[in-house]
Amino acid sequence: MAARRITRMATAEYDIPVGPPPSLADANRDISRPIETPPWRFWLLLSICGVGILAAGTAWMIQIRNGIGVTGINNPVSWGVYIVTFVFWVGIAHSGTLISAVLYLVRSGWRTTINRAAEAMTIFAVMTAGLFPLIHLGRVWYFYYLIPYPSTRLIWPNFRSPLVWDMFAIGTYFTISLVFWYLGLIPDVAMLRDKFTGLRKKIYGMLALGWQGSVRDWAHYRRLYLYLAGIATPLVLSVHSVVSWDFAMGIVPGWHSTIFAPYFVAGAIFSGIAMVITLMIPLRWAFGLERYITKYHFDNMAKLLLFTSLIVGYAYAMEYVLAYWSADPIEIESFRWRATGYYAGPFWIMVFCNVVVPMSLWFRRTRNSLAALFVVTIFVNIGMWYERFVIIVTSIAHEYEPGGWGIYVPSWVELTIMVGSFAWFFFWFLLFTKTLPTISIAEVKEHLAHQQEHGH
Repeated sequence: MAARRITRMATAEYDIPVGPPPSLADANRDISRPIETPPWRFWLLLSICGVGILAAGTAWMIQIRNGIGVTGINNPVSWGVYIVTFVFWVGIAHSGTLISAVLYLVRSGWRTTINRAAEAMTIFAVMTAGLFPLIHLGRVWYFYYLIPYPSTRLIWPNFRSPLVWDMFAIGTYFTISLVFWYLGLIPDVAMLRDKFTGLRKKIYGMLALGWQGSVRDWAHYRRLYLYLAGIATPLVLSVHSVVSWDFAMGIVPGWHSTIFAPYFVAGAIFSGIAMVITLMIPLRWAFGLERYITKYHFDNMAKLLLFTSLIVGYAYAMEYVLAYWSADPIEIESFRWRATGYYAGPFWIMVFCNVVVPMSLWFRRTRNSLAALFVVTIFVNIGMWYERFVIIVTSIAHEYEPGGWGIYVPSWVELTIMVGSFAWFFFWFLLFTKTLPTISIAEVKEHLAHQQEHGH
């Protein structure tokens, strides 16, 4: 009786559909339906993304033809919107696999509906982030100088440079994330292999790697998935710490701090959770997955978003405490100017979006309202982009020599390419939803079977 009463309370609180739970056949049909017949909303969103990519590509061609002078990059601000957006997408990328791996290691049952989207988000965010160092080069055809390889001209990279560390760190992380994501797809791809005919059946058959669903297959699959989750978790922490050392290894005021490694990791998780929610709410609406992605899942993600917001807010405060206790007048002046100088607007937008707005998640009504939660995550995404802008631009623009201070204002070319990067990211994510299951069918069916076995 008590169990039934708790179930009724949870059903009312989280708006879980009343009635019998979906069967295993329902899970197969409902989750794979977008792959067979995508709704009109899919084509509308894909067309909007295509327009954004076309606009960004046009702006990039103008930059290649006329030179880097079409941007607002100047002396002393040699890193602008391109590097800001690069760090933003790297942060998004470093959180997806971490969220999925950690929730798997702690055996969190509600991860079954978000892990696939989080892992895919990692892959496409790395693909997006990798474009910006090339765009920032200006002469993109010289990109090979970024790659640490022994050339016949004896031009070796400086292995003490944090930028070379990025090549190794991000390359390693992308490889692990891709393998982790693909491994989780194998049982679902095998289901699609058995569902379709013709060319699709052949393609899914190759991707399934001969999966038959035997006890031996599942035993090896679970063991390998556990090992990869265990490897990916510390790898993410170390890799994003390396990205933070791009800044902390410099002597620029506002950068040279030991707090940057945990600060960047917490910010990456914070922005990643926000992006997962931003993706899952429209996905739930577009593909009719209300029976599988319930408000219970969003409530848990909102609590995690609130927790990481508190960590990020604490890091913001500690930056000022550390600057004050350093007794370095240049460091103190750098942080004072950050909050009250020319870029005070972006600074307070960052604080409002990342610290003030998420405090609304203390209220259950906000967490259970998908519209309110979507608005909160949009604010967080904007705030995290501004956080990178504040860290990079304000520190370079206001260094040691007053005669070297300057102001940076991004041009329309930079802003168009930045907006186009979001279209590029969502374009690939939409193609993913059209070709592969956005929710792990195998894990959902396992969860349903567990419920039926225990009479829940």
